[in-house]
Amino acid sequence: MTARYRSPWMTEELDTFRDQFRRFLAKELAPHADRWRQDKMVDRAAWRALGDIGALLPSVPEAYGGQGASFAYDAAVIEDLEGVVSELATGYSVHSTIVAHYILRYGSEEQKQRWLPKLATGEWVGAIAMTEPGTGSDLQAVRTTVRQHGNVYRLNGQKTFITNGQLADLIIVVAKTGPGEGAKGISLLVLETADAEGFRRGRNLDKIGLHASDTSELFFDEVAVPTANLLGTDEGNGFYQLMEQLPQERLALAIGAVAALERALDLTVDYVKEREAFGQKLIEFQNTSFTLAERKTEATIARVFIDWCIARHIAGELDTVTASMAKWWCSQKQVETVDDCVQLHGGYGYMREFPIARMFVDARVQKIYGGTNEIMKLLIARSL
Repeated sequence: MTARYRSPWMTEELDTFRDQFRRFLAKELAPHADRWRQDKMVDRAAWRALGDIGALLPSVPEAYGGQGASFAYDAAVIEDLEGVVSELATGYSVHSTIVAHYILRYGSEEQKQRWLPKLATGEWVGAIAMTEPGTGSDLQAVRTTVRQHGNVYRLNGQKTFITNGQLADLIIVVAKTGPGEGAKGISLLVLETADAEGFRRGRNLDKIGLHASDTSELFFDEVAVPTANLLGTDEGNGFYQLMEQLPQERLALAIGAVAALERALDLTVDYVKEREAFGQKLIEFQNTSFTLAERKTEATIARVFIDWCIARHIAGELDTVTASMAKWWCSQKQVETVDDCVQLHGGYGYMREFPIARMFVDARVQKIYGGTNEIMKLLIARSL
């Protein structure tokens, strides 16, 4: 029997939190998952429930409403969401590991005190608006503009594919404060959406997967944003801020990918041990056992690698290249593994009532968002 592996960043305190958290997810939130998928949105009650149990912003200091824990808690929450109620995983990652940390890293004391506690309780939902209809991975080419008029900025443009866009109360908007200046002309503005005249939410986009995650078009028409809502002390630092924070975003995606491929394997092993064909269990066919042996090996490699990345990030040593490796390889293995698992389920794997079918369509976007895997390979190649 193989030795049971334990992630080196786990602690007894985190074990206690995770036991309680998993039970909470299974009892209180998982029963609503079907409705969320039908509504194409997670309801606000779920966000507040996550805040009540301390799952939102765990690595943000207690002074701002968080738990004051390390990134290990973020990693644990992502894994447990993916394992128990994956409908919450994508929105959580954007809200808790991305938006909150931009504010924590670059916000003024007044901004942190004003925004982070509301994000920590789930009273507010956060989003970040990078992608535009004509601009994806090339963030220097964004066309959303900002012009200063006295003590306000006027924001104009549109964004698309924005996670949490339908619910968001706070949106970090990537915009050009210096048109024609390339990367040096980009700034990050924080828009509080309540009563923001000229701000409009477009469609909740119809995706092939991640059906419970609202993904939106956003429109800005002369939206007034106080100059005090600029993230950072000066205009033009947005591109640097994005590059500095993207490793954590990509690590979060990789953590979710590993948790998903592990869950897919568990579901499939259980299935092939029960299902029979030609008078024997599916697990007894060499093709089945060899396929799962290969995928289990890759899942173990992915687990050890992602744990190493998490440990490096907790120590403040995770670099962009390593995060890019984690994002592209783990998401690629997630897609390949889930595809094999669907095949081993046979026709049932194509039925949406089976979790593996939902995991199949949910997995595909992992190779696209957070920077396409082609961009990840380009970043890695530059380091050679």
